[in-house]
Amino acid sequence: MYEMIELKQFKSIIDLLEVFKTEQDCITHLENVRWQGNIVSPFEPASTVYKCKNNRYKCRNTNKYFSVRTNTIFGDSNIKLRTWFCAIYIFTSHKKGISSHQLAKDLNITQKSAWFILQRLRNTTLENVQFVGNVFEVDETFVGGKNKNRHPHKKVANSQGRSFKDKTPVLGILNREDKKIQCYVVADTTAKTIQPIILSKIQQGATVMSDEWWAYNNLNKLYNHKIVNHSNKEFVNEDCYTNTIEGFWSLFKRGIIGTYHNVSRKHLQKYVDEFSFRYNNRKGTTNGNFNLFLQMTTGKRLTYKVLTN
Repeated sequence: MYEMIELKQFKSIIDLLEVFKTEQDCITHLENVRWQGNIVSPFEPASTVYKCKNNRYKCRNTNKYFSVRTNTIFGDSNIKLRTWFCAIYIFTSHKKGISSHQLAKDLNITQKSAWFILQRLRNTTLENVQFVGNVFEVDETFVGGKNKNRHPHKKVANSQGRSFKDKTPVLGILNREDKKIQCYVVADTTAKTIQPIILSKIQQGATVMSDEWWAYNNLNKLYNHKIVNHSNKEFVNEDCYTNTIEGFWSLFKRGIIGTYHNVSRKHLQKYVDEFSFRYNNRKGTTNGNFNLFLQMTTGKRLTYKVLTN
């Protein structure tokens, strides 16, 4: 788990540019976030480290040089850290995301570079949320255009309801007590696919609330399973409802429809993680979330070759 740390304070992008006036300001700040004064070699953590010129360091045991960018999402990037910092600020503060075309204009870089930056940032947001609580909501949603809105020659036959021909299912688990969520792009919404994920994330004996979908059958053997029957227009049954997670789905889909317009199945998990990260940290401060994100950048480097393979 990552800790919220408070370093330099800012509340707007104007403040951000005032705080990080030079590239050296960004390097120093990233070093403080990553190492907090105790520089550790990414090649051999126990090794002695020597400080060299131009913000480089040398690992004594391996004789390899490194910088604060090494083994981070900024590694092997020709884009300045100041530009990366602006991108991170925009990415973490825009509730419905930002398109690569808009980010390219805002940062004065190419659309290809902006898309690669955003994909690296999304890859960073993957969190292994540790669910600690007693009440959970589980639900699935489908990402993809509506068949009725397609041009006649683009309509997909037999794609109504829970068909996976033109839509991709996503399973969500939300802890109602701390409002933390984690979502998973799944192959289908059968019990064989859904229930192992639920069993791996929620401790036995907890209260699990869901709709009447048959894939949740038999959860009552391990959980206090409560059901709200949406097919009968039942949305609240005493304390049983899935409105919280459905509110997240609404925010997520508004971002997909309004900002990104179309997302491929290949990259969908990254977009789900992006919105989950912002939702889970929605109560954090602007600079708190910024620094939290910087803490998460180590060890999550994504190459263009892997991304486009």
